Amino acid sequence: MPSPSRGPAASSDSVSSSNSSNSFDSFDSFNLSVIEEFRANGGRVGGPFAGGNLLLLTTTGARSGRPHTVPLGYVRAEGLLLVVASAAGAPEHPQWYRNLLAHPVVRVELGTEAFDVVAVPAEGARRERLFAAVVRQAPGYGDYQALTERRLPVVVLELSETPPAPWRPAAPAVPTLADRLLEAHTWLRAQLRHVRAEARAIEPGRPAGLGFQLRQHCLAFCQGLTHHHTGEDAAVFPALARSHPELADTLARLGEQHRAIGRIKEELTALLAEAEHADPDRLRADLDRMSADLEAHLDYEEAALLPALAAIPFPPVRPAPDGR
Repeated sequence: MPSPSRGPAASSDSVSSSNSSNSFDSFDSFNLSVIEEFRANGGRVGGPFAGGNLLLLTTTGARSGRPHTVPLGYVRAEGLLLVVASAAGAPEHPQWYRNLLAHPVVRVELGTEAFDVVAVPAEGARRERLFAAVVRQAPGYGDYQALTERRLPVVVLELSETPPAPWRPAAPAVPTLADRLLEAHTWLRAQLRHVRAEARAIEPGRPAGLGFQLRQHCLAFCQGLTHHHTGEDAAVFPALARSHPELADTLARLGEQHRAIGRIKEELTALLAEAEHADPDRLRADLDRMSADLEAHLDYEEAALLPALAAIPFPPVRPAPDGR
């Protein structure tokens, strides 16, 4: 961990490579104290992080699926918000980095603000340029790179619109379930535009070799779509079926569309699993097909359900225990 004089506060995952259970306990305890101080004081902390650039990053566990929050140093360069998976020069990537590769949508707390981003590791010449910019501001990261043979990942935290994050309750500014539906649909459409633009940029006739930019946005889209449809199938549609029986045929049709789109999504996920050998023409064809089907589904769902959903406050108001 570099001293504050050598740059912003570094990742406090720096002891995570230790094999000692006591070290892990101390690491968790230290992280928790920093997180509590950060949240209690609007992002200001003391001790070794005093005066440094610090944020909180919440990822979804790659294996557990549970939220995991760590304090990290950050750098701003080229108008981007960056974190470095340094682990203080340890030989292995920190767990938070492995988490975001599995679940790209992450939560950032910065000062008194909290927002969702898509985490995308920089690659090639862009990574080299951004890492040089990081080291100019925080030379300690250069020291960390000298300690390990692995190339320290530089992660761009790309502002997202409003993805469905499993650890985040709905924003209170959304007044009705209709607004929440439109919010989710807006995010899905934006992610799909990202993915299609990146797929079109692949040179025709050559293997995609899916880069992080395309891979992370693909995963974010697929996981966001799954979360959205799961919530509709499990909660929204059954509630509407009870309160609006005249929508039974519409809800049945929407359920069938969910299953059809789910099958296309599984095909796209399978392509990602073979990223190095992915056929760009097949990828683009699948994306075009999914885009057409998804846009038709979203348009139909909005036309059919928004009038009913506009009368439902969000989050839904639970009746009092005594029925009043």
